Amino acid sequence: MFLSRQKMELEKVCFDQIYKPGEIEFFDQNLWQAGPLHAEGSAELLPHTEGEIRIRGHLEVVMEAECDLCLEVARFPVSLDFDLFYEPVRADLAAEEIALDPEDVDVDFYQGDGLELEDVLREQVLLSLPMQRVCSKNCQGICPVCGENRNRVKCNCSRKTPDDRWAALRRL
Repeated sequence: MFLSRQKMELEKVCFDQIYKPGEIEFFDQNLWQAGPLHAEGSAELLPHTEGEIRIRGHLEVVMEAECDLCLEVARFPVSLDFDLFYEPVRADLAAEEIALDPEDVDVDFYQGDGLELEDVLREQVLLSLPMQRVCSKNCQGICPVCGENRNRVKCNCSRKTPDDRWAALRRL
C-alpha cells in the first residue's frame, strides 16, 4: 500500500491491511512469515512542517526462523505499536555531510511522493526480532564433534579436544 503525500495533504490516511506470507520480502533466507501480518493505523502529514509524515499503528505477525544454535524452526510472535516520523530527503543536503542532533535519531527519511507501507512494516518486524534467534533459553545446540542436535540426542562425544600446538609446552 502506497502512503501518498498528496493524499495526506487532504486528509489522514488510515490503513487496516492483512499481508499473507510472501507478500512482504524480508531479504533473509532463514526468516519467514508463518501467518498473516495484520497492520492497522494511520499516516498523516504534520502541519507546519516541510513534508514530515507521522505513521502510527499496530502490527501483529508470527515469524519463523532457524534457531542459531540447533537449526530447528523457532517461532517468534511479534506484536508491537509504532509511532514513526519521516522527513523528505532534501536535494540540497543529499551530497554533503550533516551533523545529527539527538532528536534526529528518531526520524527516518523518504524520497519522492510518499512511502510504501510494506517497507515500514518490514523494518519494524526486523527491528523487533532478537539478534540471536534461539528456539528456547535452554537450547543446547548442535554437537561440534558428531553434528547431532543435543536437544534430541544425548551424545557421548568428548567436548574437549586436545590441541597439539601446546604439546611442547606440556613436556617442559
